[in-house]
Amino acid sequence: MDSETHSPHPEHPRHVTRKTVLRAAVAATAAFPVALIGGPALARTLGTTGAAVPLTPSCDDGDDPTPDQIEGPYFKPNSPQRTSLLEPGLPGTRLTVTGYVFGRACLPVAGALLDFWQADTDGTYDNTGFRLRGHQYTDSRGSFALTTIVPGLYPGRTRHIHVKVQAPGRPVLTTQLYFPNEPRNNTDTIFDPRLLMTVRDGDGGREAAFDFVLDVPQDPGPGGPGTPSPGTTWAAGTAYKAGDRVTYGGRAYVCLQAHTAQPGWEPPSVPALWRAG
Repeated sequence: MDSETHSPHPEHPRHVTRKTVLRAAVAATAAFPVALIGGPALARTLGTTGAAVPLTPSCDDGDDPTPDQIEGPYFKPNSPQRTSLLEPGLPGTRLTVTGYVFGRACLPVAGALLDFWQADTDGTYDNTGFRLRGHQYTDSRGSFALTTIVPGLYPGRTRHIHVKVQAPGRPVLTTQLYFPNEPRNNTDTIFDPRLLMTVRDGDGGREAAFDFVLDVPQDPGPGGPGTPSPGTTWAAGTAYKAGDRVTYGGRAYVCLQAHTAQPGWEPPSVPALWRAG
């Protein structure tokens, strides 16, 4: 059993601010299941009720990155590289976890390592092999997708998934992801509401989403968010349609989705809306 002494937290996300760009950086293709709620929005933009909820956490300057948590006694290095932890005969409710990895400037981190491990449906960890363990890397958009099962409960802990996240050449973030509306969230002393996933019933199982923000410095792009720079025809307030072409910081971009531009949605920052070229 994982153990550490922390004060219990009430189950509701803290109030945080966020840049408008966080509402726009969605997967560019419908085949990727992060866009659980459709339209240009991040994984945690809407909750299961459809109401707006704060991202966990924001990557506005001054806000903390995704909080770290205890590793626990069950981590094993050298897990296999795979995006699905399902195996023949593995019992449990199918779960997909999707999301993005961002740096401090709200830009995606490509090639980030995510190493997941969890208990099975009986609350047991495989300490001899690599059952329900595996690592993967974010794609060029900073996105990831994990297929697994809903973990079981064991004494002293609420339902959770362990993960280590590391941007290339940067320190490792060790943390845990939690499920909303779990009775044990109120008694688990490690539980942190900032690490709640957005979870809903899906086709053949459950669908969860979470976006990580790493303490990685990033250049937000020419002129910074919302600031036009030389060689820029893109302008906030302009209604763009798919196929429109603009320049930003001397580079050409093609519009992928119809939208009205606004500060924070500059072409270098939102690959869901603009493609360089």
